[in-house]
Amino acid sequence: MPIITALRTYRCADRPSLIWLEIDTDEGLTGLGETFRGAAAVETVVHAEVAPQLLGRDASAIEGINGLLTLPYVGYNASGAEVRAASAVDIALWDLAGQRQRVPLYQALGGAARSSIPVYNTCAGYAYNSTGKRRDIGGKDVAAGPYDDQVAFMRDAGALAASLRDEGYGAMKIWPFDIYAPKTQGQVISLPDLKRGLEPFKRARQAVGDDIEIMCELHGLWGNHAALRICQALEDYGVFWAEDPISKMDDVRTLADLRSRTRTPICGSESLAGLPVFRDLLAADALDVVMLDLCWCGGLTVARKIAALAQAYAKPLAPHDCTGPVALMAGLHLALHAPTAIYQEVVRATLATWYRDLVTDLPEIEAGIAQPPAGHGLGTRLTDEFKGRTDLTVRTSNAI
Repeated sequence: MPIITALRTYRCADRPSLIWLEIDTDEGLTGLGETFRGAAAVETVVHAEVAPQLLGRDASAIEGINGLLTLPYVGYNASGAEVRAASAVDIALWDLAGQRQRVPLYQALGGAARSSIPVYNTCAGYAYNSTGKRRDIGGKDVAAGPYDDQVAFMRDAGALAASLRDEGYGAMKIWPFDIYAPKTQGQVISLPDLKRGLEPFKRARQAVGDDIEIMCELHGLWGNHAALRICQALEDYGVFWAEDPISKMDDVRTLADLRSRTRTPICGSESLAGLPVFRDLLAADALDVVMLDLCWCGGLTVARKIAALAQAYAKPLAPHDCTGPVALMAGLHLALHAPTAIYQEVVRATLATWYRDLVTDLPEIEAGIAQPPAGHGLGTRLTDEFKGRTDLTVRTSNAI
């Protein structure tokens, strides 16, 4: 059996929210994982709590290790640094499983349900989510380049929609309401602010008609009254979904009540971890589309079970990515495998820039369609150039 011999983490100053994890085995293979937010805290958990439990263990015992890390003894925080560390470990172990079998990860999961998967562009910029601070576009903000799409959707959503359509994208996601939430901590949205928030949807529809789907991201910033007002107003624009509309996406009753009073489909939630909350939301008919993030939910082991729940409830699935390239590759493999997957999220700004600096391979996207990765496991590695940087914080835990 393949034995875990080392866990190694990488952090860098210019991407302080991201952490990468490598797991070495005695067979000479190295698995790659990633997670996002609280990178320093995750690093501590990996080396102080996870490594002592994993070093010397069978790397192929993925299900058992996932349970060990996500269902521990008292004092566990179900959605904090522990589950992010567990997610990174799990992704790396599945990467190892694919390498060991010499097949792409979607094959190790049980094979592909489709030959490719559509992607949608989240209209963020080059530095979006690089820190914990939310970026709101003001009058003085200037686009950092041709793909600074957050500036674009606030300034000229019609031109942005046309640009995406011309590149072959069939769907885009924007969040023009975010800037109005802090006024009342999301409890109220005024009619003038509501109309201003709707303007990008209006302009996009005027520019491209029905040629592109539009998603609305609400980032869990709103109370039920304001969220309902926004979702009902979006009905006139044929919005594909409203994502994370309320501040507590695990509030099953409130979300189900909201969904029952709007025709706008409800999507959620990248912010949730574990199976029970998705089971409860689906059982309450609170979701139209299941969204998950593999580096937050518990990794591929948990994500494939959430995908099975989505299939059982006949709900479409859409893996999240607005964080890092490893989560994107893992999400793509899940989207190729899961029967009800409909989209993989991407950010064209990061695909064209800093994602390329970190990893050797990224999804091949043609006319808005992502093709299956060809390599074994995840099909990507951290680049030698990245691992050679002098500003990295690198920690290694070895077997004694």
